[in-house]
Amino acid sequence: MSDLPERRTPVQPPVSPPPTTTHVPEGAQSWILGRREDARLITGAGRYVGDLDVADCLDVTFVRSRVAHGRLLRVDTSAAAEVDGVLGAWSAADLGDELTYVPPFRPTGGPDMRRVPALADGRVRYVGEPVAVVLAADRYLAEDGADAVRVDIDPLPVLVDPGAAAASSTWLFDEVDNVVSDMEFGDPVPDEVWQQAHVVVEGVYRQPRLAPTPMEPRAILAVPETDGRLTVWVSHQAPHRLHQDLATALELDAERIRVRVPDSGGAFGAKSGTFPEYLSVVRLALQFGRPVRWLEDRAETLPGATHGRGQNQRVRIAADANGRMLALSLEVDADIGGYPTGGFFNAETGQAAGGVYRTPMVHARIRTVVTNTTPTAPYRGAGRPEQVYAVERTVDLLARRLGMDPAQLRRRNFIPPEAFPYESPTGRRYDSGQYELALDRALELVDYAYWREEQQRRRRSGSEWPLGVGICSFAERSGLEQKPMANEWAALSVEPDGSVTARIGTCSTGQSHETVFPELVARTLGIPAHNVSLVQADTDEVPQGIGTFGSRSMQVGGAALHQAARDLIAEAKRRAVEPAGGDADYANGVVSTGERSWTLGELANASPEPLRVEGVYDGPAAFPFGAYVAVVEVDRELGNVRVLRLVAVDDCGVAIDHQIVEDQTRGGIVQGLGQALYEEMPFDDEGRPQADNLLDYLLPTIGELPPLTLDTTVTPNPNSALGAKGAGEAGCIGTPPAIVNAVIDALGPSATGTGTAETDIGGVQLPLTPEACWMASGRQEVGVR
Repeated sequence: MSDLPERRTPVQPPVSPPPTTTHVPEGAQSWILGRREDARLITGAGRYVGDLDVADCLDVTFVRSRVAHGRLLRVDTSAAAEVDGVLGAWSAADLGDELTYVPPFRPTGGPDMRRVPALADGRVRYVGEPVAVVLAADRYLAEDGADAVRVDIDPLPVLVDPGAAAASSTWLFDEVDNVVSDMEFGDPVPDEVWQQAHVVVEGVYRQPRLAPTPMEPRAILAVPETDGRLTVWVSHQAPHRLHQDLATALELDAERIRVRVPDSGGAFGAKSGTFPEYLSVVRLALQFGRPVRWLEDRAETLPGATHGRGQNQRVRIAADANGRMLALSLEVDADIGGYPTGGFFNAETGQAAGGVYRTPMVHARIRTVVTNTTPTAPYRGAGRPEQVYAVERTVDLLARRLGMDPAQLRRRNFIPPEAFPYESPTGRRYDSGQYELALDRALELVDYAYWREEQQRRRRSGSEWPLGVGICSFAERSGLEQKPMANEWAALSVEPDGSVTARIGTCSTGQSHETVFPELVARTLGIPAHNVSLVQADTDEVPQGIGTFGSRSMQVGGAALHQAARDLIAEAKRRAVEPAGGDADYANGVVSTGERSWTLGELANASPEPLRVEGVYDGPAAFPFGAYVAVVEVDRELGNVRVLRLVAVDDCGVAIDHQIVEDQTRGGIVQGLGQALYEEMPFDDEGRPQADNLLDYLLPTIGELPPLTLDTTVTPNPNSALGAKGAGEAGCIGTPPAIVNAVIDALGPSATGTGTAETDIGGVQLPLTPEACWMASGRQEVGVR
């Protein structure tokens, strides 16, 4: 993106050395490079939306509701418009028929009844909902104008729990109740199965809301161009989807809009949607004919941007006397907040309900429910961490009830390798897996026998620091199963100088596309990596694309580029034998016919037609898996948890770059650690979020990172020539259940909460704060949280 506007505060990057390579043993399935992105990003030379310097730029800020639910009686913007430097302020009432609505990404049930307005219209449904927008010469003046807006709201009853909201006669939307969807996967388990089973265990869990917390919050800059077009700079994961939504919502000619993503400071799923604030920014830019920017601050993003997780879960497992699982039932009430913008991802929890186990009968019921809280949306893992947590907690509960080692119980119930492709009772088709191999490797690396002996020694001695070992075995889904989103557009073109330009419909928000995709293309073509450049995240340069989410970048986008490279080789060979026909060979960027040879650059220059291939390439969903083992000790006196060891064995098929996969895993583990021990976005009974800064919302730092051992097994993706599966989300899936199971193992039976062996209601719930662990340790009477 060499034509980015200048930085607001220019930073001169140092001269970058050429990429360095690290020796990889012969036969290894990856190549390790220094990332091309690193030189500018780690020296402060990256260019984000907030860095782009455009002339005559205006800024907006939003007035947000401080009431979770109520009738919007009045929004008086008149005083704001009188503030020096303020060009105007608007509410929904001021806009009238010009008020726009966010196009639904997927049907929500009653498409005209639960629409998301750009500004709250008639009713507010969560604290932080935009009720007015103020436009000014700069952000500071816009904030002054926002302070002058007066909002009058008549409060209505507040619903913050999805179960209560589902049963309530208070409806957030007129004419439709609060249950947006009621989905079932698999057949209900007959009553006699539960009645006749040797053992039935039940667990009730709470998945608290999490704030995705990227380094860069949401950001957008809309720039009207002199030729009548509009360029939208935005930190986003799916620019083509946003491009279409802006055209639809604002009734614009899509050809007039160009969406571009510069450097992006993380996303984790939270930047994949079209947000109401974006509609206001673009509308004002068009209305005033000047650039308009909105940079979300941390106080806005924590309570007001989308959250992740947010489920109430009930799990039952029936098993025989030998520990063979007979049936599994999962019931979920999913809190999707004030608007059903992203609740669709909860279907993943139901479809994946059976996990890695060959359970004959599996049934899941997933209700998505609107509440007076911030809307939820996909957050790293998006439905898979929720399912894995619920099932793996209950599998450990079953092992305790049967008096079995939790590792042995898992081995007894794994889907065996020879059963793949495996059709689950909930309709999921798993492609390949070696679940026992991953678990055995993790147990070996952690030295399972040693820690079990140490655990017994501490128990005998009455140690105030009891030790526990926790296991999590999981399968996830990467990519998407439904077309048209189970594919990606890719193109390769040979430039006159012989270099190759790759274009791809994915969009990096930190996944190292700039390094890995050119390297993949270069390896396939047999040419130096520095001869390949990448173009992405620009709807003018890349005519279509799905985007980056669900760990699909390499599995789908990389596979598309790999196939495009093979198609380019075929096209080069075809041109070399025209018009006489015959055979041609290709190796290392050179096509030979026996009589003569051409480089790719020479072939490109020999024809008036560009040497170029493009297409939409299928990339079906895949199912990476892994096994995580955590060793913890718990201070009974203070409730502190110390993670002594965490071993992660992941299988993402063939890793194209081991180092980058490992970095992704580490990042996911840190987020999983946060979910297990620190992070929660609580709401009080009035629907007010209790954290709007990073002193209240706790994130793990490098100081909390435990000793990690990372390893892999390799089970290739059978549906891709690359053999790659997704790798970006495993860490946050496997870590929380492993840590929580370890803490419960350390604290013993008291951590089950009710004192019975059959249920795990209450007791230890996420996050495992010192208070929660202290209560569960028996120092206080344990109650339901």
